[in-house]
Formats: sequence, C-alpha cells, structure tokens
Amino acid sequence: MAINVGDRLPSVPLTLATADGPQPTTSDEFFKGKKVALFAVPGAFTPTCSARHLPSYVDKAAELKAKGIDEVVGTSVNDAFVMSAWNQHQGSEDLKMLADGNGEFAQAIGLTMDGSKYGMGIRSQRYSMVVNDGVVEQLNVEAPGAYEASSAEHMLEQL
Repeated sequence: MAINVGDRLPSVPLTLATADGPQPTTSDEFFKGKKVALFAVPGAFTPTCSARHLPSYVDKAAELKAKGIDEVVGTSVNDAFVMSAWNQHQGSEDLKMLADGNGEFAQAIGLTMDGSKYGMGIRSQRYSMVVNDGVVEQLNVEAPGAYEASSAEHMLEQL
C-alpha cells in the first residue's frame, strides 16, 4: 500500500551523496526538523529524468526555498556514486541527492515499479512530495510514462 498525505515516512537506510563521498543516514535522521521538497525518478541519467525532471528542480530550487522549503532533494534506486555524478553533471549545489541503492525507501513507501523489461529491475516510481519533519504534506505520483504532476512547477503551484 502506498504512502499517503498525513503519513509519517518509514525509517529506512538511505545514503546521502556528497562531494566527500557517501554518507549513511536514515529517513528519520534526514527528514527530521525540516521541510523538504523530494522528487523521485526511476533512474539517474535516464531520458525523462535527465531532460526534464532534474532540470525542473535545478531551475526552481530558489523559488521552492522562497516558499518555505528548507532542502530540495532527489532520490532514485541508484547508488550514491551515481547520484553524486548525476548531480555534479546536471544538478546544482542547491540540491541534495539521496541514494536508495537497495530500493528500501521506495518499497517501504509503496512506490516501486518494475523496470525489468528495460533491464532496470525494481525501481522507484516517478513522484514528488513535500515532507515536513518526516510527515508527508503533499504527494504527486505520476501515471506510468507520464511527467507532469511531479514537476517542480506543479509543486510550486501547490505551495
């Protein structure tokens, strides 16, 4: 069952991708005491994720922060090295990347997809959410193959 607005995020391990290398954390630790704009993609460096999803958050990070967001964060079922490289290549210092290398976060919140026919295995669905001190305030899950509801532009309209 998928997570809903008003639910607290489950506690699972994640890895923060930093310039100093991977830093282990948990969802409890990372989201505690801050308001986070989180966007999730099926895979770093994949077509829609790189051409549209990540750029929307790079372009709108300052506007999101001006509306009360403390951190803008991307996540994917990729390792921390890939997430760091993606942020260095196309992202911004205004964004943080959380690696969900084993897909535990995506599974725990019930937002996985099966990308096996593309050689990707179990991945995260495309979505965005606003998380305030660990509680989901907004949730925008895309239909398969779609990209609109999870964009930074849509999130800005909701704030």
